[in-house]
Amino acid sequence: MTLGGWIIMLVSTLSVSTLFSWCIWKVLTTEGEEEKMHGFEIDTPDKK
Repeated sequence: MTLGGWIIMLVSTLSVSTLFSWCIWKVLTTEGEEEKMHGFEIDTPDKK
C-alpha cells in the first residue's frame, strides 16, 4: 500500500474510533438523562 493509502486509512480509523469513544463517553457521563428518556406504551386491543 502506498503512503497516501496508509494515511487515509489511519485518519479514517482514528476518526471513527474517536467518534465512537466520544459517544460512549457522553452516554456514560451525562447526568439526569433518566428523566429525559421517553418510551411508548403499546396499547393493543387484547389488553382491554
